[in-house]
Amino acid sequence: MNDYSAYPDVRSFRRKFGLVVPATNTSMEHDLWSLVFRDDALRGIGLHTSPVVTPRPKLGTEEDLREYRRQFLDGLRAAVDAALLARPDSMIMGMSLEHILSGIEAVRAPVAEMEAYSGLAWATWHDAIAAALQQFGAKRIGILTPFDETGNVNAARMFEDLGFDVAASHGFACANALDIAHVPDWAKEQAIVEQLASANRLDAVVQCGTNMSLLDVAERLEPMLGIPILGINAVTFWYALRQNGFEEPIRGAGRLFREH
Repeated sequence: MNDYSAYPDVRSFRRKFGLVVPATNTSMEHDLWSLVFRDDALRGIGLHTSPVVTPRPKLGTEEDLREYRRQFLDGLRAAVDAALLARPDSMIMGMSLEHILSGIEAVRAPVAEMEAYSGLAWATWHDAIAAALQQFGAKRIGILTPFDETGNVNAARMFEDLGFDVAASHGFACANALDIAHVPDWAKEQAIVEQLASANRLDAVVQCGTNMSLLDVAERLEPMLGIPILGINAVTFWYALRQNGFEEPIRGAGRLFREH
């Protein structure tokens, strides 16, 4: 038997990230690979995705949300075990935990547990968005989510716990976790322009929900609105990269990647 362990991973020779997402999520991995392939500065970055099994992803009622929370948290450790088989250097939490957990301490708790369990650093949405908003000096924000009223309340509470002023929010109230990926870009754009940015004096628009891609929308709207449009997938990846020493500006990924 030949041992090639002394050689670098041919594809992930610079940094290997484990990415944990709900099994219903069809957007986040696609978004992150899109960013990797847009710019040669990210050549050698690898993403190794492990799904958290959530077999009944309904979100229509409080009971549905509680069940979804139970499924995700119960399945998280098994997903981490699978991700660790690829021997990643660092982990990314591909989930808007504020959707299912209320308050920043509740959001931080399962991440702290997984950091201790895995022995690796994790890039999370709550840390990433706080760092991104601070880069822009943003305090007054509008929130775009796929959530229902409960999820929106939880999201607003998390941002307020982090020290930001939530001036407005808009949720699409998706009936299940699969539907989130089907919200069309025109609806996101309309909500950002008409419900958030135009009606309020915002420092930034923030989008929650990893199964709702915002890459193309942000690229179109940021020049028009003149404020940062911070989508969860791009922001969390930005934070993971910056925490791992990648400082290069990245094209086609919004102001955050170009300027910070």
